[in-house]
Amino acid sequence: MSSGSLLIYAPVPLYRDGNGGFLLEDQACNGMRLWAENFDRVIAIMPVEEGPAPGRWVPLDTIGPALARIDFVPLPAAWGLRSFLRALPAARRAIRAAIAKADRMGFAIGGLVGDWGAVAAFEARAMRRPFYVWTDRVESAVTRFAARSAPRFKTRLKAAVTWAPMAMLERAVVRRADLGLFHGQETFNHYAPYCRNPQIVHDIHLKRADHLPVAEVATKQSGTAEGPLRLMYLGRADAMKGGLDWVEVVAQAIAAGADVDAEWFGAGEDLERMRARVAELGLQDRICLPGQVTDRAAVRAALARAQVFLFCHQTPESPRCLIEALAACTPLLGYGDAFAEELVSRAGGGILVPRGDVAALAAQVVALAADRARVADLIGRAARDREGFDDEAVFRHRSEVIKTHLPGPGSFVQQA
Repeated sequence: MSSGSLLIYAPVPLYRDGNGGFLLEDQACNGMRLWAENFDRVIAIMPVEEGPAPGRWVPLDTIGPALARIDFVPLPAAWGLRSFLRALPAARRAIRAAIAKADRMGFAIGGLVGDWGAVAAFEARAMRRPFYVWTDRVESAVTRFAARSAPRFKTRLKAAVTWAPMAMLERAVVRRADLGLFHGQETFNHYAPYCRNPQIVHDIHLKRADHLPVAEVATKQSGTAEGPLRLMYLGRADAMKGGLDWVEVVAQAIAAGADVDAEWFGAGEDLERMRARVAELGLQDRICLPGQVTDRAAVRAALARAQVFLFCHQTPESPRCLIEALAACTPLLGYGDAFAEELVSRAGGGILVPRGDVAALAAQVVALAADRARVADLIGRAARDREGFDDEAVFRHRSEVIKTHLPGPGSFVQQA
């Protein structure tokens, strides 16, 4: 049975390859492949950034044979008001042409000026075409947090001016959508009151083969009996990830006598402040901050050897790093929110404390460092909580939700 064509807007940028083609981030290539496995044809609207591509951007033929069934609609990245207004008329024509070709459609949103996903949603509404909206975090809340926490005054000022209009735009799009696909419980809880049909979905690129093999789980559990408790985090070193809180949690645990080692994989504007604080505390031999690590095999190996995934997230979002930790059977320990609670709700592969409570989180680190049998038990629970979190499964689920809740090929529903 035909599943028809799917139009998406994905904010992952394309870069020119110098030979008339485009480069796309490698995980996004995997996402395009998976969409094409679930629909007969895919039309992808994406922004195009100028300049050299980052390291993980690869040729589109990395997608494989499915590329023959994918059409790309490149639009200029236009994050400034002037550039956005200049690009808007032509972009609207391109978006409307793409909508006219598609059987089903959905658009990622996030931002304000330059958010082609929001523009596409309004165009679909004007054309009386049903659509879904997708997002993995509350961008306006993240921006509001930046208004008081960003290290540079210019960044704080821009965030202070834009977060409220951003929130209004988010709600306006979600209210007009026929279906809402929200990554994780935290994002779902925020947007569900504005959406006529909200659904929880997940968006990850872990393959089943990336999960820690079942045969190695017992070895990981037995390894908790000796040596320091190994703590890890994987993500950007910026204010919304709570890097300075993270350092303080580890420092307080060590001061209380906990035998722990900790490492944070990731770069960001707070990395040097974190390093300075570690040096000030004299903990360079206990806390490792290597910065950005691009070798995914090395990251997976680090997740596999970690015994606790320690996090201090400050804003409502659905960070994939928590799922990556569970895939490696590494239990979660951090500030609680609806997303983290959802992830460990089946088997209890984590411990959560109130957001911002550094002392409570440090106390949990101390307790686990003194009770390795409990750490081993949490590893076993994390192994059960990870079930169903692989790229094939989550894209299949999201595609089935779209097919179930949006009209099928050839259907044009009149909207009130």
